Amino acid sequence: MKSQSNGITEGVIWKQLLKFFFPILIGIFFQQLYNTIDTVIVGRFVGKEALSSVGGSSSQIINLVVGFFTGISTGASVLVAQYFGAKDGKSLHQTLHTAYTFAIVGGIIFGIIGIILAPDVLRWMKTPQELMEGSTKYVRIYSTGMVFVFVYNMGAAVLRAVGDSKRPLYLLIVCCIINIILDLVFVLGFDGGVVGVGVATLLSQAISAILVTIMIMYRTREIKLELRKLCLESKFLKKVLWIGLPTGMESVMYSFSNVIIQAALNDFGVDTVAAWAAFGKIDNFFWMINSAFGTAIVTFVGQNFGAGKMDRIRKAVKLWLAIAIVTTWMISSLMLVNDRFLLGIFTVDEVVLDIGVRMIWCIAPYYFLFEFIEILSGALRAEGFVIVSTLMVLCGTCLFRIVWVLFITVGMSMEMILYCFPITWGIGAIMFIVYYWWKQKRVLR
Repeated sequence: MKSQSNGITEGVIWKQLLKFFFPILIGIFFQQLYNTIDTVIVGRFVGKEALSSVGGSSSQIINLVVGFFTGISTGASVLVAQYFGAKDGKSLHQTLHTAYTFAIVGGIIFGIIGIILAPDVLRWMKTPQELMEGSTKYVRIYSTGMVFVFVYNMGAAVLRAVGDSKRPLYLLIVCCIINIILDLVFVLGFDGGVVGVGVATLLSQAISAILVTIMIMYRTREIKLELRKLCLESKFLKKVLWIGLPTGMESVMYSFSNVIIQAALNDFGVDTVAAWAAFGKIDNFFWMINSAFGTAIVTFVGQNFGAGKMDRIRKAVKLWLAIAIVTTWMISSLMLVNDRFLLGIFTVDEVVLDIGVRMIWCIAPYYFLFEFIEILSGALRAEGFVIVSTLMVLCGTCLFRIVWVLFITVGMSMEMILYCFPITWGIGAIMFIVYYWWKQKRVLR
């Protein structure tokens, strides 16, 4: 097992990180385009009600479920990276088949739950009545294809864990183009509205899941997926869940706190919901870059931890944190300078635009604080230290947001609700700096 791990464990640190980062970043960009294109098309060609149905409460529900599984897939990617770095081929392949089986089973179960519970959850979130029908349809269509979402994300995580960040990118580019074409056909050609964009997304995600599976079965030298060997081996499933489940729960709590915030914003009416949906798509572009930073450091640290190269890990974390913070400052500046223009991509309604501008100025200046959480928690996860990190996120970030919205800002302005984001990022950053410094000293001993 040679190949791409050699560069990550032996090459120039900053070159290897950037070489791995950019394909991940471009790939996440195209993944974000799935829902972003849906939002652009319905927002400009169908109306603000359709925009709110696709990008409002329904989007928060989908993000919660997908985020949970993506967190669990991190457990698989960490193990794969560690076994790959340690050149343990047997454990690597057993982890692969267990993780893939888990993705298939989990996708089916969560899909069924989403189809059944969609209306109840949307009502609990105080979704405006005029948005209920469209939002329910979108969630149910998306849930029908949940197994494809899970399989693709697991397959892409495995490929990136062995150092292959380019081919998941190629898959996403192809499938994103297919999604755009199908969106235009179903919405503009057949006047499909919310249902049209949902079906287009489902079909394109199915194609991406099939292609990544074929790639791991026949076109990857380091690993080979064999369908007859799919199983849930308890030893490796426990290891995957030990790392992945806390990360998944962390994502769920983030999403749940965002659902609480969405419910609070729903009380301000359709215009605010539409503005939050439009801002959310702009906001997603920051999070995709942030996610690329996190994914790169997890793979880099995981492989070097498996190879026992701790000094290389320390240098990489410091360098990567500095690069992430500078990049984030640049993103925030661009968003603040071009706030109205960016929102105008998604809507032409002046009231919605005004509200969206206020949202940007509440949140965008403080993005840099989250990089401490993303990079340091990613490094800790890659080393297998997840429990304390998860507890810090749950208590210091998510729990505080819920308390802030439900008890502190009741009856206050939209801005007061949204300030929970920078406040919790600041709290989390301080906790992770202290814990990471303390933990690495113990690891070295």
